[in-house]
Amino acid sequence: MPTLRSLDDLEREGLLSPDPRLQDAAQSMAIAVTPEMAALIDRANLANDPIARQFVPSGQETEVSAAELADPIGDEARSPVKGIVHRYPDRVLLKPLHVCPVYCRFCFRREKVGPGGEALSAGELAAALAYIRARPEIWEVILTGGDPLMLAPRRLAELMNALAAIPHVAIVRLHSRVPIVDPERVSDELVRALRPGRVGVWLAVHCNHARELAPPTRAALARLADAGLPLMGQTVLLKGVNDDIETLEQLMRALVTARVKPYYLHHPDLVRGTGHFRVSIEQGQALMRALRGRLSGLAQPTYVLDVPGGHGKVPVGPAYLADDPQAMTVEDAFGGQHRYPPA
Repeated sequence: MPTLRSLDDLEREGLLSPDPRLQDAAQSMAIAVTPEMAALIDRANLANDPIARQFVPSGQETEVSAAELADPIGDEARSPVKGIVHRYPDRVLLKPLHVCPVYCRFCFRREKVGPGGEALSAGELAAALAYIRARPEIWEVILTGGDPLMLAPRRLAELMNALAAIPHVAIVRLHSRVPIVDPERVSDELVRALRPGRVGVWLAVHCNHARELAPPTRAALARLADAGLPLMGQTVLLKGVNDDIETLEQLMRALVTARVKPYYLHHPDLVRGTGHFRVSIEQGQALMRALRGRLSGLAQPTYVLDVPGGHGKVPVGPAYLADDPQAMTVEDAFGGQHRYPPA
């Protein structure tokens, strides 16, 4: 079965619930559901299926609140050169293309990605690399987009080698959904392309539910880990997908078992038409408290909020210290209160 790319494709596969707003929702963002993800969806419970909720359009996407933004994390304000986002002094985002294997309905770049989405021309990519080359303070380059692993392995290898040839670039990090949703793309050639030699390479994979880690995906992650690539997990906290403690715990355990270190749990961004995905920060903090008592540090992500306007990520996890005139009060992972002497 090919990737599903239209409402007609989804209807043919029994993946749509009737809603007169679906045509408008489909116009707001591209559709793509890989065969691997489509096979995981429970057709008998579409409204509550956590996989369908992530990828299948919903009429709720037509509901836009005044607080929601077209550019919720301020990429455009921090983009000095096409394809570059420079938010922190020592690192930049490099977005070589805007194509993804799937289109997540909560994506913070949902208005930028899709078939026909801009890819950098040869000249634009050269200008982006020149920007990095001219700034010795740039220590880390983060390849994102779109999904950088959608590049052909030859083109990906050329880009990785070009970055490795910049002396002050020590780390290249890639953010990708490919190993999770399109594991067959993780070929030996692609794995070789990720090993340019001099720079340290880290791969962050986006996974929101343990069911996404089906056997083909676990095999793809194993190929990457066996090649010596350190893997990190990025998860978005989503209502109806993973906003209960049992689901989050299962996901974090599944990631660690697959040799993926949970890295970030993202609070959902203020993306237009995504209010049905958002939980409160208080709910997220409560879930993080519960995780602390259930999982080892190896399986703990950092709960982060991307501050609207391009001001970067900040941790918003629960606090465990309380002020006291005589001493600190420390709360343990199980809710117990303990006094701790001042310095």
